[in-house]
Amino acid sequence: MEANTSTLSATLTEKPTRARYLILLLVCLMTAANFIGRTNLAVAAPYMQQELGITPAMMGIVFSAFNWTYTLMQLPGGWIVDRFGSRKIYSATMFLWSSFIGLIGLVSNVTALVVCRLSLGICGAPTYIANSRIVTAWFPAKERGLAIGAYIGSQHIGLAFLTPLITWLIVAFSWRYVFYITGILGVGLAVIWYLVYREPANYCRINALELTHICDGEALNDSTSESQFSGKDIRQMLKHRQLWGMFIGHFAMNSTLYFFITWFPSYLVNAKGLTLIAAGFYAAAPFLAAMAGVTLGGKWSDWMLSRGYSLGMARKMPMAVGLSFSCCIMLANYTSDIWLIILIMSVGFFGQGIGTSCGWALLSDIVPKQLIGISSGIYNFAANLGGCITPLVIGFIVQNTQSYELGLAFVSFIALLGVLAYVFVMGRPYRMELRQDSIIGSE
Repeated sequence: MEANTSTLSATLTEKPTRARYLILLLVCLMTAANFIGRTNLAVAAPYMQQELGITPAMMGIVFSAFNWTYTLMQLPGGWIVDRFGSRKIYSATMFLWSSFIGLIGLVSNVTALVVCRLSLGICGAPTYIANSRIVTAWFPAKERGLAIGAYIGSQHIGLAFLTPLITWLIVAFSWRYVFYITGILGVGLAVIWYLVYREPANYCRINALELTHICDGEALNDSTSESQFSGKDIRQMLKHRQLWGMFIGHFAMNSTLYFFITWFPSYLVNAKGLTLIAAGFYAAAPFLAAMAGVTLGGKWSDWMLSRGYSLGMARKMPMAVGLSFSCCIMLANYTSDIWLIILIMSVGFFGQGIGTSCGWALLSDIVPKQLIGISSGIYNFAANLGGCITPLVIGFIVQNTQSYELGLAFVSFIALLGVLAYVFVMGRPYRMELRQDSIIGSE
């Protein structure tokens, strides 16, 4: 009797574990490593252009090449994550990704550089798809915005604090060492992920109370099981205009993002006359602002949702407001004061950060749970068309006008299109559900 009483008492006083936050930390580290690998090239570009004889238009192609394969692989990437699960796919692709990052340090011509960038696009494709699946599996709906904000914010904080270090390594040693070092670190993270990550029901550090908390919050508990869906399911899902509004909006957000992670350091060096070291320190400010925007956007959205605001108000409004801030980037064309330019860029990137975290959270709120992986792939496919187009357009503008002014105007115009898509195309968001042979809306 005493033993039973003792057991009951222990159960009543037991608190939920917080294992989901350890998983979130790992996701943040993996995402930060992925984005540092993407952005190394932007920081090293001025030196690489000189050493390898790359013109601005060709540099635009090099920047964009990553997104050609990254975008094309979103749809099969979604299926692969759904089919084989986040643990195996994330560790394998991070290992290959980091290997190709290291190989960039060995290139001696632009052809080899483009091949490495194309390979990186293939290996990096499942990253955000896996992130979406992991957060949906590990976090209840009311915490999802903050969780997504955390891993998106991690990409910015990594870039903010490491960009000055990367520029120092380039100036002090060589641009090649940056790729060697980040490649080795990524391989180490891939091994750690494989050893540590498990699904909630199979994780040794989670107790029943936390698992119940996760399950009761509409989390997806079986994200490694084989998903059963057909092409008809996908076609039915794509008939919902709310998805098309989200596709256009996220395309606009990624156009802003890819300006910053491709051409922004070169803009500061070539258009504003900064040294690479100075550009590295100034460039940190917009990335810090973006991180703050991601954090604020996730908290703001989750707070409104917890206070009873509609899904449309809680998720859609921060996205539209954030992209409105990004429209201001072209104002940098009208001043030569470097501090004012950095302020304008910081406001624009801050707005992009607000919108991004809410976009991924809203996607997980509205698509059928059985199609989280494939729908994330389609969503990221549409978004990364912005990453294909924006670096190319800016490269050809700089090549032909010897100026970045029209490039900044282009980024602002695309941001405005995103605002209009959220306001007029998307409409009221609702959960779509699989029902036998079709997908229906659930208001």
